[in-house]
Amino acid sequence: MLLATKTAHRSLPVQPVTSQILDCHYFQAGECRSCTELLTPYPQQIDAKNKRVHELIEAGQWDEPFASRPQAFRNKVKLVVTGTVRQPQLGILGDDGRGVDLRDCPLPTPGIRGAIPAIARFITACRLEPYSPATNIGVLKYVIITESDDGELMVRFVARRRGVQGVLFKRQAELRTMLPNIRVISLNVQPEHKAVIEGSEEILITESDVLPMYLDIPALPEPLTLNLRPQSFFQTNTDAAATLYHNAVTWLKNADNVWDLYCGVGGFALALAAARTHGRMVGVETSEQAIQAASQTAKQMECADRVQFIADDATAWAARAEGEMPDAVVVNPPRRGLSAELCQWLNDSGVSQVVYSSCNPETLARDIARMPDYKVTRGQVVDMFPHTKHCEVIVLLTRF
Repeated sequence: MLLATKTAHRSLPVQPVTSQILDCHYFQAGECRSCTELLTPYPQQIDAKNKRVHELIEAGQWDEPFASRPQAFRNKVKLVVTGTVRQPQLGILGDDGRGVDLRDCPLPTPGIRGAIPAIARFITACRLEPYSPATNIGVLKYVIITESDDGELMVRFVARRRGVQGVLFKRQAELRTMLPNIRVISLNVQPEHKAVIEGSEEILITESDVLPMYLDIPALPEPLTLNLRPQSFFQTNTDAAATLYHNAVTWLKNADNVWDLYCGVGGFALALAAARTHGRMVGVETSEQAIQAASQTAKQMECADRVQFIADDATAWAARAEGEMPDAVVVNPPRRGLSAELCQWLNDSGVSQVVYSSCNPETLARDIARMPDYKVTRGQVVDMFPHTKHCEVIVLLTRF
């Protein structure tokens, strides 16, 4: 099968992908089985996902699926900190509750892999004791690392208490010396003894509070730069995200006024704004940090007069909306999909087109069935998560 891949040129041509099985010693040793499909050659993984989605959803046109790089594609990792102060391990908790160090995992980008040993040495230097869920002893729970396409890093330490900020402020220069490409360092406070990775409190350690993320989107005349803040959502696969935004810009080229619900850091709305010099875009997202980041990007792009970002619940905001309806709506909800209320609102809204980007084909199919006044006129499987059964699907719904 021919699979769409990203190239250095400003297009998304169809190219063959070489059959391969990723070599991972963690999988072979039985230490990590997160990549459940690792023993399946990558082109066969794509075929299986494509077939599954096509069985769930009927579309007038299916584009060739987008194939990710089979390795070094993850721009963000959330690493459990275990072990000891002298020998911290950064990875996952195994089935036996013990930590598995995954610093050589082939999935993260090279900059993330290269940063993990230095961060481990920094943890030792700061004498940050890894937290043990079994004993409820220790302070440092997770390290979350994000890398931009130009190699800059955001490093977030997740700890049980605020007191950790003192040593991070005092010794941050040491980490920056080891990793000169760090742009943002923060402390997230998560004091609860339960399986929740992040808390609500974020303490900035560096002066910089944003990580610029550059995306080369073929439909746009120049790359789009989004601002990521510590608690704001962005897709974990940058190439796949660029493909989603490219599709929205291409499919909605005649829509002047668009609402972007569940907008995150504003990727869809800002890409659509960059493609035109008129019209109006509105983005809605519950995360205050994401809305602040999106608004900052709009100002930098000099399109803030045409793009508005609102911190609110998407369903509640749409229900309260008054006045003229948009030409199109973009929705990018979490895995649980849209609420029944929002599906009903969209179905009754009179909006001509809906672009739905979903990381869960099952909830996508359910929500499409809840909107009988639309039909799927175009779609694409975007492999955001290689070596798993998960994928992103983006479809264009057209009112008939």
